[in-house]
Amino acid sequence: MPSLKNIRTQIASKKSTQKITRAMKLVAASRLRRAQEAIVAARPYANTLGEAIAEVALRAGPESHPLLDRRTPERITLVLLTSDRGLAGGFNANIFRVSQRFIAERKQATPPAREVVLEVVGKKGRDYFRRRKLEVTREIAAPTADTAAAISRELAQIVSHAFRHAHTDAVFLVYNEFKSAVQQRVVVEPLLPVSGAELPGATRAAGGVLDFLYEPSKQKLLDALLPLYVESQIYRGLLESIASELGARMTAMDSATNNAREMIASLTLQYNRARQAAITKELMEIVSGAEALKG
Repeated sequence: MPSLKNIRTQIASKKSTQKITRAMKLVAASRLRRAQEAIVAARPYANTLGEAIAEVALRAGPESHPLLDRRTPERITLVLLTSDRGLAGGFNANIFRVSQRFIAERKQATPPAREVVLEVVGKKGRDYFRRRKLEVTREIAAPTADTAAAISRELAQIVSHAFRHAHTDAVFLVYNEFKSAVQQRVVVEPLLPVSGAELPGATRAAGGVLDFLYEPSKQKLLDALLPLYVESQIYRGLLESIASELGARMTAMDSATNNAREMIASLTLQYNRARQAAITKELMEIVSGAEALKG
């Protein structure tokens, strides 16, 4: 059985850990409210813009703009949104698992992807893929509420430039979609080429869907809208990722705090039993000594 001193040391250590995890939970909870408000405010704009761009892309056709050009996806770019810090439960692990599965599936597809390029946001993603000898083309620090807009603009320019110049044939965004503080879902979202979904209400001509009349011109409109769409989708993904990370960290720290509380209770019980056993042993020695003196 461990000594009383050893048990006291363990209890003190667990109490110190409990204070840290409780503080981290409270910090994550306070930041989560603001992050949740930001993503709830951003979703309607991103969804409406996506629907509008899908309709324009469907009517304009893939030959109308370089970002609409559909090619055989032999070279694929994955934009992964991870975190800089750990202690967030399965937040990063889920991203890694889905990404690895996606890469394996694409390399076994027909035709197979010859090259998968990784654009990683967050140090955890960089470290994970470097340990597995996978090349990370670019690593960007994880976003905050203040830096998300600048990071989305930078990433949009990077992937759009690569797609325009045929350095990649398809771009996918991988991130944790925020559902609630205890639930996040990993999403693999196609980013480029921008595609138009089939629209049930679209007016069709003999050759397909009737196009719009553009003012001032189709090219100028697409040049303005398509980069804006790519940037807005990345921005939404970053906000989703921020809220998901905070929710995952709050849940993980709550679980860690409860585990520490249970360990402290167990160690305290063990300490009391050991202390009681030591006191009983001392009493028995005193009684035995007294009886020996009487004899």
